[in-house]
Amino acid sequence: MGKYLLAFASGMGFLCLIAGLSPVQALPSLEIADKNVAVNQDEGSYQENDFHQSDLGNNVSNKLLIANESKKSFSSVNEQQKIPDLGVNSAIKLWQPIIPQAASSFPTSYKLAQVTSVSQLSDVQPTDWAFQALQSLVERYGCIAGYPNQTYRGNRAMTRYEFAAGLNACLERINELIATATGDLVKKEDLATLQKLQEEFVPELATLRGRVDAVEARTAQLEANQFSTTTKLNGEVIIAGVGASGGAPNRSDPNIILVNRVRLNLTTSFTGKDSLITGLQAYNFLGGVDGQGSLQQSLGLAAPLLSASSARTSFEPQFPGLNVNTLSTVGANSIQLYKLLYIFPVANKLTLFAGTAAETSDAFPAITPFYGEGQESISRFAGLNPVLRVSGGTSGTGLASAAGFIFNISPNLDLRALYGSVNANLPEKSATEALPGVSTTPLGGGLFSGSSIIATQLTFKPSPALDIGLNYAHSYHEINILATGLVSSDIGALAGVAAGTPLTLNSVGGTITWRLSPKIALSGYGAAIFVDAASNSVNASTTFTSWMAGVHFRDLFKSGNTAGILFGQPLYRTDAGGSAQLTPTGDNRATPYHLEAYYRFQVSDNISITPGAFVLFNPEGNSNNETTTVGVLRTTFTF
Repeated sequence: MGKYLLAFASGMGFLCLIAGLSPVQALPSLEIADKNVAVNQDEGSYQENDFHQSDLGNNVSNKLLIANESKKSFSSVNEQQKIPDLGVNSAIKLWQPIIPQAASSFPTSYKLAQVTSVSQLSDVQPTDWAFQALQSLVERYGCIAGYPNQTYRGNRAMTRYEFAAGLNACLERINELIATATGDLVKKEDLATLQKLQEEFVPELATLRGRVDAVEARTAQLEANQFSTTTKLNGEVIIAGVGASGGAPNRSDPNIILVNRVRLNLTTSFTGKDSLITGLQAYNFLGGVDGQGSLQQSLGLAAPLLSASSARTSFEPQFPGLNVNTLSTVGANSIQLYKLLYIFPVANKLTLFAGTAAETSDAFPAITPFYGEGQESISRFAGLNPVLRVSGGTSGTGLASAAGFIFNISPNLDLRALYGSVNANLPEKSATEALPGVSTTPLGGGLFSGSSIIATQLTFKPSPALDIGLNYAHSYHEINILATGLVSSDIGALAGVAAGTPLTLNSVGGTITWRLSPKIALSGYGAAIFVDAASNSVNASTTFTSWMAGVHFRDLFKSGNTAGILFGQPLYRTDAGGSAQLTPTGDNRATPYHLEAYYRFQVSDNISITPGAFVLFNPEGNSNNETTTVGVLRTTFTF
């Protein structure tokens, strides 16, 4: 029988009025996020939410993204992955990709507001035959509420449980009226009717009250055992087997190695909109100053210093086994603070962030779905545009102290920028030399005096299927390196120029992802890095370029599984001027290429296994090197 019909009965009328509200009252209030994240699968974002990072991610991102509320953030944008990748873009998932808001979407919460007038219900009109009865009951008892979109749905059939929930609500309202000395407002005939109804619905009322008691008991238990009222803990554990063949001439294939990386992230909110991210990590990769103990050094494809190489995997740090600030050794599985960042909104469209252990990828959404150190691509080459990695921008160890802003120009346009200093904690540069012209604090000292970077990204989403990111960075380096960790020529960027020569870098790049369907996306990037000697005594310059294109699959063969196939050119010196060499002495110049494929099995909500391999043609731009294959079997645990 329709609910409006009941409204004519004086005693039962106000019960009927509640029928529309009962399904809502029977449920707890729900806060609905309009967004991504990332981690992160929304019609406006291709990737599953990484942690949510993609890492903190990449990333702590994933997202959390408390500072960038859904209505203010881009949904990335990076997968943004469903499982945290713990690298702030994915393990904390600080910021998400752009997500267009549906015009018909509900308000941001399902909180139920009491109706004080029938006119507040958009689907109840004065011409409706039950309008007067409804209005009378609202004014007399005030125990009616509608759905969160301001509708009553009077023609909808209801269940006995829904009716019982409405009855319970009116009983409570009448008790309030009696308790507040307004019992004269309740008519005797209404009380008699209520008593009969209460007897009729005893089983349903008992069930509802039992459920409420169970929920309250469970809530009390959770509150008593929760980690913190203000802090959330999440983590990621990566265990991987890595093997390789090829490399430099006359080299034996290295042994298969077993490596690990563990990250724990604490995300604290003081206002509900801000985030303080504290990340701890330990890993057993080796390398140090000269690269000893690294797979890249065994292949003969690493630079003589700092083990930069195109054979590097996605989840190893840029400077393994080394504190590059002071050239001191970091032992295997030593616990380090790799993330310390505070994000807080200051206006409706403006969010600020600052921290002493941060990365460029923490602030800039990764447009490509291949990003995710623990979940997606297995190589360092595939995950991010090289411009984001310049100046140690994604060192994996929170190398820089940084501060910046996020400005949401519109729902589909977002501008972000930061200033970072890699040796902000050192008052001055050491006078001791590790190499001629290279201090034992090779990156300099001071917040504004040492190696530093100014970087920006404009993220644009012209349609739900298209994400575009444009990057620019200006850097100053105390020594002759790019600090990307992507290729061996990263060290000695100006070939033939002394290692202690300071540099200025201007880097530009663009990344695009086009979702052909909800499960297939094309993605690629292009980048150019222009390097000039910053010393008045040296005239030298060079240019590096890189590009990548690939296809990403989601829910391939089984829901939750992803895969990627990609091809591209690692950073390659394409021009040189002044005293800089185009080709280092002893190399046979050839364009390098990178081919990669991987498939991620989502074993459970918290465990994934990713087998994959990448092949390097003309590794490090030198045809003397043999074609090199690196195979990876990565297991990732998230919690």
